[in-house]
Amino acid sequence: MDDNSATFVLVHGAWWAGDWLWRDVTDRLRADGHRVYAPVLTGIGPREHLAGIGVDLSTHILDVVTLIKREELTDIVLVGHSYGGMVVSGVAEKVPAETIRSIVYLDAFLPENGESLASIAGNFKDLAGDHDPVPPPLFFAGDNKELRAILEKGGTPHPRACFEEEAVLNGARERVPVKTYVLAAVGDVFKAFYAKVKDDPSWRKEMIDCGHMTMLEAPRETAEIILRAAV
Repeated sequence: MDDNSATFVLVHGAWWAGDWLWRDVTDRLRADGHRVYAPVLTGIGPREHLAGIGVDLSTHILDVVTLIKREELTDIVLVGHSYGGMVVSGVAEKVPAETIRSIVYLDAFLPENGESLASIAGNFKDLAGDHDPVPPPLFFAGDNKELRAILEKGGTPHPRACFEEEAVLNGARERVPVKTYVLAAVGDVFKAFYAKVKDDPSWRKEMIDCGHMTMLEAPRETAEIILRAAV
């Protein structure tokens, strides 16, 4: 790899995971000479057989922290999509400061200390009911029948404790040199998180003209935004 290459770690959200999810993005990044990791979190997708071992948010944070340590990654661009925003916020607290060059919230939850996804997602109770694990919702597909079919086929139930565990944050995220929030323009769920940083000059703001599943709906634009976060 040349001196202009970067290392990207892409953290998926709830319910949908696997190489297929990020493929159109990772192919573009690797074609440009970058190193890309897209770990599958415990209990989801190809690792759904581990869902019954007490998986929670801390488990998923440890999944990514362990990858970073084992691969001896430094100066990375860390991307969290959707629920992955909870995960990358926790990862920033667990790795040395120089590990993360840039952090990207891709239409993602942006928690504060003591918040859980369940406490900041206004529709969580309606969505989750009493289910554990929580079955995948399909409203992210909107009227897109092709996307709905992909989500129906690729989704797996998500351990409920991941949504209910509170984030333990002590400001590490804010100390990352480059911070970017990316809002998917189609949909309302994540506008409140974009609004939190909209007037903060320490954050870069991006908008992408698609729905929530940006890596499936607009992979080229998603890859371009992620690349910009490395500079």
